Amino acid sequence: MTLAEKQPLIEVKHLKEYFNISTGMFRTKPLKAVDDVSFAINKGETLGLVGESGCGKTTVGRTLLHLYKPTDGEIIYEGKQIKSREDIKSFRKKATMVFQDPYSSLNPRMTVSDIIGEPLDVHKLTKGKKERMERILELMSYVGLNSEHAARYAHEFSGGQRQRIGIARSLAVNPDFIVCDEPVSALDVSIQAQVINMFDELQEKLNLTYLFIAHDLLVVRHISDRIAVMYLGRMVELAPAAEIYDRPLHPYSQSLLSAVPVPDPKVARANKRIVLTGDIPSPLNAPSGCPFRTRCKYATEKCAESMPPFEEISTGHFVACHRVAEIND
Repeated sequence: MTLAEKQPLIEVKHLKEYFNISTGMFRTKPLKAVDDVSFAINKGETLGLVGESGCGKTTVGRTLLHLYKPTDGEIIYEGKQIKSREDIKSFRKKATMVFQDPYSSLNPRMTVSDIIGEPLDVHKLTKGKKERMERILELMSYVGLNSEHAARYAHEFSGGQRQRIGIARSLAVNPDFIVCDEPVSALDVSIQAQVINMFDELQEKLNLTYLFIAHDLLVVRHISDRIAVMYLGRMVELAPAAEIYDRPLHPYSQSLLSAVPVPDPKVARANKRIVLTGDIPSPLNAPSGCPFRTRCKYATEKCAESMPPFEEISTGHFVACHRVAEIND
C-alpha cells in the first residue's frame, strides 16, 4: 500500500444515531443505536465491522452514507465534512452500498439492465442509449454475468446471481467506497466464497475501499485488513485483523473469537469456549458506565460508574475497557 493510500478516505468522529421510540402517553425515549463511534478507513483498505445482531453495525453503515440523518458527530470524506445537501449528493457519487438481502433489495418489476442502469440515469452518467448499454454490460462482466442476463428479471436468478446484480449496481457510479452490509449472510456457504473472492478481485482492479459489515468472523478475517468489534452501539475494540484474532484484549472480543470454529480437531479441543451469561441489554435501557459490564466477569464498581475511554493500547490497537491491562497480564 502506497503512502497516498494510507491517508484516510473516510473518517467518522463521535457518530451518534438515536431513534425516538414511543413509550406511551405522547412520551418518547431515545434508542441509542450508535453511541459515540469513531474510526477511519484508509484508501484501498477493508475495515471489518463485527458484533452480535442488534449491536448497531448496519446503522453505522447506513448513517455513514446519510441514509439515516446522523443525530450527532462528523463524517469526513477525503478531508471534507459531509454536511449540506450538496455534499451528500456529491458523496453518493463516490460511496454506495451492497445490501444484505439479494431478494428484497432488487425491484422485481425491473430488468437486470434497468436495475444496474438506474444509478447511471439518476446521476446522468451516460449520454445516449448506446453508451448506457455499453456501461451496463461492462459492469455485468465485472461480476461474472453475461449479456444474455440483461433482459431478464431478478426472480429468474439464484441468490448468488442476485447479489452479483446488486454489486454491479453499486459499481455503476464508479465509487471509491462501498459499504457491504452482510453481503453474503443470505447466501449458501458454497456461494459465499465465490462472492467474497469477487469482492477481493474488484477491490484490486478498481482500487475500492470497503466497510465490510458481518457477523461471520471467518468471512471477516478473510477479507479485512483491520477489524472493529461493536457491542450495544459502542465500539469496544479495533485492531489489525491478524492481531485481533491472535490477541483479542477486550473480554467481549475474547468471547466472540472463542466461538469461531477451528478446522483442526486438536486445536479445537484445546481452545476454551468463553460463554457469556445473560442476554444483551436493550439499547432503550442500556446499563450505566460500560455497556458490557452486565455480562462481564471482570466488571467492578468503576465499570458501572463511568464509560471506559476508547484508547490505543499498542500501535493501531484500540480498546475500551477499564481493566484491559489486568485482564491481559
